Formats: sequence, structure tokens, C-alpha cells
Amino acid sequence: MAGAVAASTALGFSPLTHPTRILVHKGVSNSTLPLSSHGQSFSLLSSTPMHFSSHKSSRRQPLFLAQVASSSAANAEYVEEPETNVKLQTCLNFPGCSNSLTLFGTGYRENVFAIVSVKVYTAGLYLDQHITRELNAWKGQSKDAIQGNSSLFQTIFQSSFGKSLQIILARNIHGKTFWEALSDAISPRIPASTTADEIALSIFRSVFLDRPLKKGTFIILTWLKPSKLLVSVSSNGLPSTVDAAIESENVSCALFNVFLGDSPVSPSLKASVAEGLSKVLK
Repeated sequence: MAGAVAASTALGFSPLTHPTRILVHKGVSNSTLPLSSHGQSFSLLSSTPMHFSSHKSSRRQPLFLAQVASSSAANAEYVEEPETNVKLQTCLNFPGCSNSLTLFGTGYRENVFAIVSVKVYTAGLYLDQHITRELNAWKGQSKDAIQGNSSLFQTIFQSSFGKSLQIILARNIHGKTFWEALSDAISPRIPASTTADEIALSIFRSVFLDRPLKKGTFIILTWLKPSKLLVSVSSNGLPSTVDAAIESENVSCALFNVFLGDSPVSPSLKASVAEGLSKVLK
């Protein structure tokens, strides 16, 4: 933790409580997304014990859209994450990925200090729609059943079809702080690290170490194939180039497990993805 925030402060996540809003924007730049602003640095990804803020519950609308609009910035369809009010395009072509990927869920990362909850970033999971063909064993299952089914998420992890995590920062963070939090979350999820894994982590680290990450920065983590992860970072809208290629299936699997495994750092994201999948697999 940085500043006046004690290192022992537990991290908290609030459940999503408002319906997701689907919007069509014309002429809106991806670099002008509404984000909260604070100057501190935070532990972003640690799986330490969580406190939950109290909100009235309401049913969340599914994020998956069977028919997605053009992904061009001039005429794009968006989903608004209801807790952060950040808008994510429903269909995108990410750097290094030849196929368009579809948004299956959104969520956010939140720290709770005393009684004040602070949003750290918004996240979205994009999948190649062909992945759903590999999930027929879970047809007809409810959101809750899908959310608690690690085998389904392992099937997604092992699929040769593309998948991508999009993170949009809600505050200024130094790249070193971001990497340290990410590394602390990834490393315990690699059971027996190999030389190839260590090389991959070193390359991954080099993307962030000397890089200030300002509010609104996009971090795109595209799992292109089992042994290849592409990292793209941009503080000026969606990235157009790849910053690094990570050649390690163990590292890639551990990364996605951080967000979609049994102890996800953003429970709201996993819950949203489970709801999106339940709608597709009904």
C-alpha cells in the first residue's frame, strides 16, 4: 500500500447491484471514458480476505449480445459497467488477434478503507464466440451453477480460441506497483515454475516496471493460444500494438485463474461472465 493506507488493510469487493446499461454511441472516443479519480496507489490483485460493502441487491442484466453491432469507434455498441459507469465495446479486434472477440461480462476491482469503498479498475472478459461450442456439457445450467464450476472455466482456459481481459484503470498507478500486485497474484497459481515460466514473467514484468499508468489506461491481456499471451498497454484509448508476447501456458493460465478461478480478485467479473454464459448456453 502507498501513502497513508496501511499495508494490512483488507481488500473489499462489492456485489454488482444495478442493471447493466447497453448504449449505442456515435462519434465517441475510447479515450474519454468516465472514471473516478484519486491519486493513491493500491494493491490491485491480491487475494487477501475481502470485506463486502452493503448495497441493496437487484437483478443484473446479461451482458452477452447475440447480435453485436459494428465495433468501429464511430458507430459502436457498448455495455456500461454499472458500478463504475465505464463503457466497454461489445465486440473488438485486439492487437495481434485476427478474430473479433465478444464481451461476455464486466466487473470491477474495489478496495474498502474503513467505510469508504474505492474503485481501482474496471475489467471485461472477451471471448471468441466459437468457445461456446466447447461448452455443450453445461447447457441449461444456471448462473450460480456455472459460476461455481471450475471445470467449465478450465475448458475455456484450455480452448485454442482467443480470449482477452480488458482492464481500464480508475486512478493513477505506477507500473511497478501494478506489476508487483499482479505478480503476487500469479506466482502462487503456478504450481512448479519452470525456466520458461520465469523468462515469461521477466518479459511480462518489463512491460510495466518503468511505466507510469495514468487513470484511463487500457491494459489488454489476450490469450491467443494455449502457450501465447499478448500484452498491450495504452494511455490514449484502446491499444493498437502489442507490447510483449508471453510464451508460457502456465503463466497465461495462472493469470486468467486470478480473475476467473476459485478465488477471483474481481468476484463481480466472474459473476457477470457466468450470467453471460448461462444466457448463451440455455
